[in-house]
Amino acid sequence: MKKLTALLTSALLLAAPAVAQEAQPRPDQLAFRDLYKELVETNTTLSSGSCTLAAQRMLARMQAAGFPGDQLILFIAEDHPKEGGLVVVYPGTRPKAKAILLVAHIDVVEAKREDWERDPFKMIEENGYFYGRGTLDDKAQAAVWVDTLLRFKQQGYKPKRTIKLALTCGEETNGAFNGAEWLAANKRDLIDAEFALNEGGGGDSDGKGKVIGQSVQVGEKTFANFRLETRNPGGHSSVPVRDNAIYQLARALTKIDEYEFPAEMTDTTRRFFAEAGAARGDDVGTAMIALSKNLGDKQAEAIVNKDRFLHGNLRTTCVATLLDGGHAPNALPQRAGANVNCRIFPGHSIESIRDELATVIGDPGVTITQLPPKRPAPPAPPLDPKILAPMEKLVARYWPGLKVIPSMANGYTDATFLGAAGIPTYGIPGIWGDPDGNGVHGLNERAEVKALYVGRDFMFDLVKAYADRP
Repeated sequence: MKKLTALLTSALLLAAPAVAQEAQPRPDQLAFRDLYKELVETNTTLSSGSCTLAAQRMLARMQAAGFPGDQLILFIAEDHPKEGGLVVVYPGTRPKAKAILLVAHIDVVEAKREDWERDPFKMIEENGYFYGRGTLDDKAQAAVWVDTLLRFKQQGYKPKRTIKLALTCGEETNGAFNGAEWLAANKRDLIDAEFALNEGGGGDSDGKGKVIGQSVQVGEKTFANFRLETRNPGGHSSVPVRDNAIYQLARALTKIDEYEFPAEMTDTTRRFFAEAGAARGDDVGTAMIALSKNLGDKQAEAIVNKDRFLHGNLRTTCVATLLDGGHAPNALPQRAGANVNCRIFPGHSIESIRDELATVIGDPGVTITQLPPKRPAPPAPPLDPKILAPMEKLVARYWPGLKVIPSMANGYTDATFLGAAGIPTYGIPGIWGDPDGNGVHGLNERAEVKALYVGRDFMFDLVKAYADRP
């Protein structure tokens, strides 16, 4: 998951108290903790784990709660037996009302035991935190979604809208089998919904126990890798030539490095710059507000560009990430290549960015090839008041004084595939993190106990708010 922790922590300095968490967990929270622990302790890394096993364990909990078989769909692609997932359908009372989709990925980033202070696949509660790989990204949300439907079943809740849940694999590994992509392509009817709730938003704390911001992710960039390559007959290194393949490639990469894609804004980023800028109260915040009003303000842009995240949030970015070339230390290189990773601003196709890179380089001797997998480039979902209003109302209740700030991710999530399938997808507020990112994708990943329990209640209420309004 790819959210704005560092930026929002620096921007939203108006701290507000969170809803108090009981000193002792409630019985329902203990039951949730058991579910969450089982999911965290099920290894779902691509190298040695199994999303299928995790999905089967959640399926067993649904079966034990009395969900009928036709509401539980375990899906497994034949050529990816360990990368299965689960779809659950909780019927509404109004068949014509469009469903809502709850989505969470259950795969996790790789974790080596020798690098961690604790076993990454044992959930350990310590100093007010749950430690373990996936405790925050994204098994916290996955566990809350499963728990929400179990609570609905236990309470005999009858929503007006049908509620669907999709637990999928493959979000964390580019190029691996992706469950959300597979469902969108092969079982679109299973996940059909008016909109989806996903990761990507969330809260930020000041690192001292106070929640200082809540955001909703509305849109994200498209991911693309390009292979740049130069070729040459080569020859003996004692007879250098001007068209050296390595130097030719280096000149192309230097041009990309020096090129600045133009600044752009969506409705989401314009609102983000205005509201997050107002909360900062510094020179950068003033410049953010100015840009939200006039994107042509070059002086404001120069100030904002000093912040790495904000610089990327304003435009497409392309950067060299891998380099190779030559075949012998005493020979002129016959080939040189580089990987250029682009994060493409919404509204641009991958092909258009490839063409722009070719124009920037201006050398037909440099080939540019888009590498698989090719991700879709859906438009950003709308800032729909019907979607945002329930979030805003609940955030005001749980964290008085805080606003929900829409944001666009510089990275990407499974919302890419859902958006391309015509399902607007929003990363919701709720569970909060610390300024250091909580070890997500790194070492000693952790989720604050209070953040998880309060966020669980918030997300439960949020689903009900949507489900009761067809």
